[in-house]
Amino acid sequence: MKARHFKHILQFRFPAGTSRGVLLEKPTSYFVLEQNGNVGVGECSTIRGLSIDPETTYYTKLDEVCCLLNDGVSANTINLQDYPSIAFGLQTALLDLKAKGSKLLFHSEFTTGKIGIPINGLVWMGDKAFMQQQIKEKIAANYHCIKLKVGALDFETELEILQNIRSEFSSSEIEIRLDANGGFLPGEALQKLQRLSEFQIHSIEQPIRQGQLEAMAQLCRKSPIPIVLDEELIGIETDFKEQLIEQTKPAYIILKPSLLGGFEQSEEWITFAEKHNVKWWITSALESNIGLNAIAQWTYTLHSALPQGLGTGQLYHNNIPSPLEIREAKLFYNTEKKWEMNDICPQTP
Repeated sequence: MKARHFKHILQFRFPAGTSRGVLLEKPTSYFVLEQNGNVGVGECSTIRGLSIDPETTYYTKLDEVCCLLNDGVSANTINLQDYPSIAFGLQTALLDLKAKGSKLLFHSEFTTGKIGIPINGLVWMGDKAFMQQQIKEKIAANYHCIKLKVGALDFETELEILQNIRSEFSSSEIEIRLDANGGFLPGEALQKLQRLSEFQIHSIEQPIRQGQLEAMAQLCRKSPIPIVLDEELIGIETDFKEQLIEQTKPAYIILKPSLLGGFEQSEEWITFAEKHNVKWWITSALESNIGLNAIAQWTYTLHSALPQGLGTGQLYHNNIPSPLEIREAKLFYNTEKKWEMNDICPQTP
């Protein structure tokens, strides 16, 4: 096997606002594995301030992994516990290599183009006019579940935006999910959640920053809005996963395979969640279409009825052209479209 990696800077189509700041670009890396004339590609995607992968040694680790693979070391013996995004990238590259570079990692009615995956419409933070325009576009595109980023703008403005939605659409017409990305302080969170609950909110992700388990457990008990754990799951070892769910008792958890270390790690979370009657859905984590494709195909095999968070393929103006497309608020795999890897994945010299 020959292994290499290369970097790609994804450029957002618009300033993408979160409670952690505004994103204009996002670096990502790809593993390219070659064997017996076949080429497999997997994506290593991190988010600064959220991923646990050490930044200072990240590219050194990618070099090391490639060297080990080139020396014949088995992939499953390489220790990537501290580098979950690299573990995910390597896992999906190996799956693609096994699939002879077809990008068809999990065959299903999704990959044959017959069935789409219901997704939520993501509305990014910005000024009031920008957010309202996004909401109009999502509703016009027949989304029945929209997800709004909150926690960074003036709170009264966010309430006004929610009021405008509810003045036109009931909760049975439009389901509203919120994502605070840890933007509320523990001392103010419950009061804000009570005010937000006036607008029939489906759920809110990570109202306070991760690592404050006592405060989070109290919010999960007292909040009038069902709470979703997201960032809270990142970096938690297997021995402590069930303990975290038991301690906090959230209504839902969100799984991002590229930040959790791959599909097996994510499925562990699902097992513990279902044991304790906690519901879940899957979300991409700003990957390019390479990572999104792997996550979407795996997600379909889980047969969740909830709208998933897989609508990020349209975020970048320099994404990799792929068969993934959104129609009627569902993600489809259009078998008539082809992957166009040549510009972004040059052949080995």
